[in-house]
Amino acid sequence: MKDIRFVDVGEGITEGKIQKWLVKDGDQVKEDQSVVQVETDKAVVNVPSPITGTIKINIQEGGTLHIGDTLAWIGTPDELKSTAKGTPAKTATTSAKPSSAAPVPKVQQTSKEIIATPAVRKLSHDLGVDLSKIMGTGPNGRIVENDVRSAAGKVVQQAAPQMKYSEVLEEKHDEEVEREPMSMTRKAIARNMEESWKIPRATHMDLINATELWNLVAKEKPKLKEMDVHLTFLPFIIKALIQALKDNPHFNASYDKDKQEIIVKKYYNIGLAAESEDGLKVIVVKKADKKSITQIAKDIQALSKKVQDKTITIDEMKDTTITITNIGSLGGGFLAVPMINPPDVAIVGVLSIRDWVFDVNGKLAMGKVLPFTITFDHRVVDGAEAVKLGNALIKYLEDPDFLEMLG
Repeated sequence: MKDIRFVDVGEGITEGKIQKWLVKDGDQVKEDQSVVQVETDKAVVNVPSPITGTIKINIQEGGTLHIGDTLAWIGTPDELKSTAKGTPAKTATTSAKPSSAAPVPKVQQTSKEIIATPAVRKLSHDLGVDLSKIMGTGPNGRIVENDVRSAAGKVVQQAAPQMKYSEVLEEKHDEEVEREPMSMTRKAIARNMEESWKIPRATHMDLINATELWNLVAKEKPKLKEMDVHLTFLPFIIKALIQALKDNPHFNASYDKDKQEIIVKKYYNIGLAAESEDGLKVIVVKKADKKSITQIAKDIQALSKKVQDKTITIDEMKDTTITITNIGSLGGGFLAVPMINPPDVAIVGVLSIRDWVFDVNGKLAMGKVLPFTITFDHRVVDGAEAVKLGNALIKYLEDPDFLEMLG
């Protein structure tokens, strides 16, 4: 008999939710058959069965998961009789004698799988505690921080609870407020933005004469529509940005704080902020420098649909080298200061293209203008470099020959 557990897949994921079971309790399933869809704060993933057998579901749809939790068991009907809902397939029963100095968790005398987060594993290493000798007090035997501190004789003393401002506010206004649980996507955004806020940043803003870009998209759009491809300004902006990054490579990079090194990347994976019903996600056009305008448009269309359908994978949302947020697609604003998407060095915000009056050889002429911003990590690049990147972006997007070559 095997159990299906919510495992540590990296990317900082520690929590999930059962979105949909693809089989029913008691069904026969085959090895590698997808049996359940789990929603994490990054994506929805299909979890396969490790073996062929009968499935017994442990956590129902909508249930919350943590690393190590058992989703279901797979085995023969006789084997499944020994399992109980809400408990792991195997449990330890022996315990250790507690010391007088501090309460010590139960010690397991039989071998078991150690269920603990990376943070708890690091703590055990720092305190010299052997995790294999600890019986975890968390769900399904998961070892939590206080288990490790107890075993080391360093129990965390709980401070007397104090009423938080939000609780005082709720009490004061009685039924005029309500608490809404954050979605996993919203939690991930909150964590990511907290990390982003630690970055010392600055922002450069400028305008692009987008008249040639506007005319080119208007000319090419009907042709691609016949191929069921929705063409926007974004693929052209991506290609122009890549060319500008080749001239200014420190923006296509990340910062290794521990080693005090700038990691300059020779590939171009362009992240794009994509709106979903529970918050922004970042989709990634991989190796965009090697793709045509049409292929980039197809990629954006396909990835955006996956976000809406909740079928986007973790791999399709990671490994960015720089990010673009297309504020103009929502019809908003003239200027904006977007948040950097760690570990990127910069994020480019493009706003709505609008009518503008230009001075052309001493005469006023109507055209189209595209405002943009570059928010950057000031530890890695300076304002002068941001101006150079912006000027390069302007040069390529205002160059009819460059745009025609892309089109």
